Amino acid sequence: MAPVSFARTLASQRAVKATGKSVSQPSRKILAAGGILLGKGAHEGQIAIVRRPRYGREVSLPKDKIKKGETEASAALREVREETGFGVTIKRYAGSTHYLVGGLPKLVSYFLMVADGEEATSSRDEKEVEAVEWTTPKGAVAVLTHEEDRALIRAVFAVAR
Repeated sequence: MAPVSFARTLASQRAVKATGKSVSQPSRKILAAGGILLGKGAHEGQIAIVRRPRYGREVSLPKDKIKKGETEASAALREVREETGFGVTIKRYAGSTHYLVGGLPKLVSYFLMVADGEEATSSRDEKEVEAVEWTTPKGAVAVLTHEEDRALIRAVFAVAR
């Protein structure tokens, strides 16, 4: 997120110099967290992706906004459990994506996670997620809706373009 903020700050400073007027910048940002869930057993070598009917059948990694009082890691654990139904354990930080939503910057922190078992242990949020599917990282790059998610998967798993 820093390069975007830095670039905007430089642009604002140039605009103030050129016009003498301040350029407004978004004062809020959306913070979210999610996971790249590694499968076990029959899903070994695969990751979970979710289909979201609410966003035009978007295909993405499980994620959502961080709630007040949550850390990035605790929000990621909650969201992956809610959206996939799997118990999960965090292995490590995987990276972040950033993009604009309604003119506001959104930063999503992702963690590499492993499923605690081969089967979901609870029901998923069916209002938010239509389906959970397992695919290889290369397969995920082919079907994920957003380039930010595809770039993250390519970086984490060294998938060629």
